[in-house]
Amino acid sequence: MTEKEIKIPYIEAQYQELDEQDRQLVDKALEATARAYAPYSKFNVGAAILLDNGEIITGANQENAAFPSGTCAERTACYYAHATYPDARFCAIAVAAVGTDGKELEEPCAPCGACRQALLEYEKLAGRDVRVILVGRKVLYLLPSVKSLVPFAFVEF
Repeated sequence: MTEKEIKIPYIEAQYQELDEQDRQLVDKALEATARAYAPYSKFNVGAAILLDNGEIITGANQENAAFPSGTCAERTACYYAHATYPDARFCAIAVAAVGTDGKELEEPCAPCGACRQALLEYEKLAGRDVRVILVGRKVLYLLPSVKSLVPFAFVEF
C-alpha cells in the first residue's frame, strides 16, 4: 500500500482585496440569498455565475415539502444560465449563505455534492477552469476551479 495525499490550493481573502468584477459577483450572490424560498431549513443560499458574455446569472435555493424536490442555489443558477445563454460558458461562480439567525455566515459554505457535480459538468462544457468564490463575512475562499471541490470527480476530461 502507498499512502497519498490530495492538496487543494485556495486563497483566503477579504472582500476589499477582490477586484471589481469579483466583488460584483459576491454582491450578486449575497443579494440572491434574499430570494431563497427556505421555509423548512431557514438557510438561505445565493449563487452568482459570471458568463463569458459578461452576464451574471443568479439563483437561490428553493425548498419544497416533498423533499428532495427543491433545488440548491448553485443548480438553480447554473441550469438557468445555460437554458438562457446556451452558447455562453461559465467563468466563475460565487456562493453565499445566510444562516438560520438571518445573518451572513462568518465562514464560507461549500456547495453540496450534487451541486459540485452539476457545476463540474459546466466546467467541462466551458473547456477551462471555472473559478469558485465561497463567501463568508470574515473570510472568502478563492478556488481556481470546480475540480478543486471534487478531487476524484466523476467526469470524462
